Amino acid sequence: MRTGISLRTDFDAEGLRRLARQSKHGGQARRLLALAAIYDGGSRSDAARLGNVTLQIVRDWVLRFNERGPDGLIDGKAPGPKSLLNDQQRAALAKAIEVGPTPYLDGVVRWRLCDLAQWLWEEFRVSVSEQTLSREVRAMGYRKLAARPKHHAQDPQAIEDFKKASPPQWQRSQAGPLKGNE
Repeated sequence: MRTGISLRTDFDAEGLRRLARQSKHGGQARRLLALAAIYDGGSRSDAARLGNVTLQIVRDWVLRFNERGPDGLIDGKAPGPKSLLNDQQRAALAKAIEVGPTPYLDGVVRWRLCDLAQWLWEEFRVSVSEQTLSREVRAMGYRKLAARPKHHAQDPQAIEDFKKASPPQWQRSQAGPLKGNE
């Protein structure tokens, strides 16, 4: 029977229990307590039962703990899928957004996500959904801005006249401030 991978010598069971109490991550606390059981002389099987995992997972915890210490036992964020656009394509997209569309070439007067997705396909043969393109554009620092709609027959002079003629919602009393019971 092989012996297990030994744990670091710069920690002990009580120190790991103290770290587990202070931890803000439930998973890290559970892993620290399982490793504390090993420091106390328990078997890896006992640690696996305590952590409700298999022996292989306890071995992985030991390796991560030995390499990075208690921080190695915190759940990391999954990297997610690789971006569909490379840096060159992202730079070209940013330039296209900054310059804006050319109506007679692009067939639009302002960029929408569906238009940008079509532009990316024609330019680079990269198929990107609108939702993915929205995330990419937001990550590049762009936000969707829309002008406030304005009726075509709106009269600016009528708006100013209305503002001047409308009395304020409240007015000062002509009698002066109210006095207490006299």
